[in-house]
Amino acid sequence: MALQGDFKLITTGTPIENHLGELWNLFHFINPGLLGTLKKFNERYAQAIENNKDRSAQQRLKKLLRPFILRRLKNDVLQELPAKTEITLHVELSQEERTFYEAMRRNAVQVMQASQEKGQQAGQQHLKVLAEIMKLRRTCCHPKLVQEDSPISSAKLQAFEELVDELISNRHKALVFSQFVGHLSILKELLDKKGIHYQYLDGSTPVAKRKKAVNAFQAGEGDVFLISLKAGGSGLNLTAADYVIHMDPWWNPAVEDQASDRAHRMGQKRPVTIYRLVAKDTIEDKIVDLHAHKRDLASSLLEGGELSGKMSVNEMMELIREVED
Repeated sequence: MALQGDFKLITTGTPIENHLGELWNLFHFINPGLLGTLKKFNERYAQAIENNKDRSAQQRLKKLLRPFILRRLKNDVLQELPAKTEITLHVELSQEERTFYEAMRRNAVQVMQASQEKGQQAGQQHLKVLAEIMKLRRTCCHPKLVQEDSPISSAKLQAFEELVDELISNRHKALVFSQFVGHLSILKELLDKKGIHYQYLDGSTPVAKRKKAVNAFQAGEGDVFLISLKAGGSGLNLTAADYVIHMDPWWNPAVEDQASDRAHRMGQKRPVTIYRLVAKDTIEDKIVDLHAHKRDLASSLLEGGELSGKMSVNEMMELIREVED
């Protein structure tokens, strides 16, 4: 905010990742005063749009912002890009995994019910349910991510192994994303055991080492590139890969799309296939449903589509409840 300039320009792939306050922040930098104070902005627009799905407020905000936004989709500027195919693989958990997941889910419901009965503030409940949801999402990936000494194997890890074996046997290279660094560590162990050469980076990887890994992969060193979702969402050109594997779904599909675009970008000559591994009949299924039924906040303002807002504690609770609860 302290940067001075006669002219300011922002370029971004995700102007709104979680809530409208992020959009206010961008405009507070490039055009201070346009949207008023954050408090006024929340009163006039954010609360009405996010909480009440107020279409008139949405249209007013869209009209106000339109002169200052130039939107270009990739298809508009890179028409020569090869085809992109997206495939969701629903992974059936083993009986042991299913029992373990169900125990974790029921415990999460009990924790939240106890929190509500104690009359904890909404903010505290929000954080608690997020923590419980995070445990369930880790459970979907591998039981060891929530119980280190668990002897239960992972159906998703097995599906990953079969997929990678098939890709390598057909001379393909793959980018593999997970939001959990612990999950990537488990994948590393598997690849080491199988003697598969790979590159790796996460948020803690130094810039020099990150660049070295990218250059090595582009030069043909490694069949797989393991990347944490947030570390690999931007700034990487990895067109040596023609397959992308998302090991776990992220809340906002735009973030996943940005990660996938490390392969599907200028310089890519081959069709790109994107796999999403989703644990069947779990919270992951429900997150993917959110992708399908709720449009991104940015799209709703820039294109006039359906609007998805912040999730309340009750809405998040629905993600961990089953019908019988």
